[in-house]
Amino acid sequence: MSSSASKENIHKEKQAAAPTVTTTAVPASKAPSKGKKEKEVHNAELYAAIQEANINPWSWTSIHLYFAIFISFCCAVANGYDGSLMTSIIAMRHFVEVFKPKEGTNESVIFSLYTVGAMVGAPFAATLSDKFGRRKAMFCGGAVIIIGMIIISTAMKFAQLVVGRFVLGLGIAIMTVAAPAYSIEIAPPHWRGRCTGFYNCGWFGGSIPAAIVTFATNYIDNHYSWRIPLILQAFACVIVMIGVFFIPESPRYLMANGRDEEAFAFLVKYHGNGDPNSRLVRLEIEEMREGIRQDGIDKVWWDYRPLFLTHNGRWRMAQVLMISIFGQFSGNGLGYFNTTIFNNLGVDSIPAQLGYNILNQGLSAFGALTAVSLTDRMPRRKVLVIGTFMCALALATNAGLSEKMAQLDAKGLFSASYGKGALASYFLFNIIYSFTYTPLQGVIPTEALETTMRAKGLALSGFIVNAVGFINQFAGPIGLKNIKHRYIFVFVGWDVIEAIAWYLFGVESQGRTLEQLEWVYNQPNPVKASLKVDKVVVDEEGKVTEKLEA
Repeated sequence: MSSSASKENIHKEKQAAAPTVTTTAVPASKAPSKGKKEKEVHNAELYAAIQEANINPWSWTSIHLYFAIFISFCCAVANGYDGSLMTSIIAMRHFVEVFKPKEGTNESVIFSLYTVGAMVGAPFAATLSDKFGRRKAMFCGGAVIIIGMIIISTAMKFAQLVVGRFVLGLGIAIMTVAAPAYSIEIAPPHWRGRCTGFYNCGWFGGSIPAAIVTFATNYIDNHYSWRIPLILQAFACVIVMIGVFFIPESPRYLMANGRDEEAFAFLVKYHGNGDPNSRLVRLEIEEMREGIRQDGIDKVWWDYRPLFLTHNGRWRMAQVLMISIFGQFSGNGLGYFNTTIFNNLGVDSIPAQLGYNILNQGLSAFGALTAVSLTDRMPRRKVLVIGTFMCALALATNAGLSEKMAQLDAKGLFSASYGKGALASYFLFNIIYSFTYTPLQGVIPTEALETTMRAKGLALSGFIVNAVGFINQFAGPIGLKNIKHRYIFVFVGWDVIEAIAWYLFGVESQGRTLEQLEWVYNQPNPVKASLKVDKVVVDEEGKVTEKLEA
C-alpha cells in the first residue's frame, strides 16, 4: 500500500473514531451531578483518551515495551559508569604510579577529554539517529565505546589514556542522543515521564556498580586493580548492541520517514491493546500525521535554524538550554571529585573514601528513583523551582560548616563534628539534586523538542552538557585545590539564579502529548499558556463525560 493510501485510511479511521469530549456551556463552578466529580486536567481530549485506553501494564506487549525502555536505559548506564569510574580510579595507587594524575593539569585533562569527545561527536550523533534510526544509532554508539575501552584499558602511556577517553566520549554522544529520543517516542503519553525519567536514572545503574567494582578491585595489588573496572565499561554496551535487534523502531521516526503503516501498527500494538479503533491511537496518529513532515528539516543534517529563528523554536530551545546548563552546573559536577571532597572533610583513607562514594551514589539513586515514580503526576516547573532552591540551601550548609571546620583546624581545635555535618549536608544535596534533576534531564529536552528537530536538539543539548561538564571537570580540580571548600559558594549563588530562571521561563509540559505542546510554544507567553487547564466531569468508572467551560 502506498504512503498516501495509508494516510487516507488513517484519516478515514480518525473520522470514525469515538466522539470527542462534549463541551458544555455550563459554568465550571457548577457542581457536577451525583456520582460524578469535577477534575482539572491539562488537556481534556488526551485525558479522555487515556481513561478509555486502559493499557494493561502486565501484558506481554507492555513487558516488551519495558524491555525496549531498558535497552535505552543501558545507554545511560554506560555514561553513568564512567562518571563514577574515574572518580575512584584516579585515587588508586597503581594508576597514580603510571599516569601521575596529580601532576600539573593531568587530572583535569583525563576527565575533560571525555567531554571533548562527546562535544565533537554530538553533530554526528544527530545525523546517525535521524538518517538511520534510533536503534542503529544506539548500536553504533556501543561499538565506538568498546573501541575506546580497548584503547584505555591497555594504556601504559598518558597519551594513549587520553585518546581512549576521547573515543569513549564520541561513543557516549551517539548513545545519549538516540536513547532518550527513543524512550520518549515509544512511550504512551501517560507513561512518558516515568519511561524517560527511568532512562536518565541509568546514570546510577552505571555509577553504583562502578563504585562497588572499584572499591573491590582496589585490593588487587597490581595494574588489574584499575584495568578490570575499565574493561567492564563495555558490559552495558554489549547488552545494547544485542538488545536493539529485539525491539521495535520509534513510531515517530517511522512516520517521519514515510513508513506510516509501521508507525500505526506500533501504536495499535503498544498503545491500543491491539485495537485499531482505540481512541488514544487515533489521537496520536492524527497528531503525528499533521505534525511531522516527510520533507522536514531532519533531512538536512546541517540545518539548526528552526531552533533559533522562530518564536516557537526559541522557547523550545530555552528549555533545552536551561536543563542542559543548570543540570550540569548546580553543584552536581562536584561528584567527579568526591574523593577530594571527602579528603578535605577529614576522610583521608582511600578505602573509606571509596566506601563513602558508594554510599553517596546509593543515596542519590534513592532520590532519583523516588522522583521517577512520581514524574507523570508531579508538575515539572514547580519541582525545578523548589528543588533548585533547596539545592542552594544544602550547599550553603555544607560550605558554611566546611568554613567553620577549616577555621578550627587552623587553630588546632577539634573540628570532626563540623566535618560530619558538612558531609551529611553534601549527601543531602545529592539526594535533593537527584530528585529534582535526574529524571527531568531526560524528560525536559525530549518533551520540548518536536520530532523533526528532536535528534538535532538533543545533539545540541549534549554539546552544551559536555561543554559545561568540561568546565566542571577542568576547573573543578583546580578550584578545589586552590580555594578548597570555598569553591562550593560559587554554586550556592548560581542555584538561586537558576531557581528564579525556572520560575520566570520554565514551561510546564506535564499532561500533554508531544504534538499538543506545539500549541503551547506558539502562544505569545508559553509559560502562562502551559499552566492553562481544562475542567472535565468524570463518572464513577473514571471516564470523562463532559468538558466544562470556564
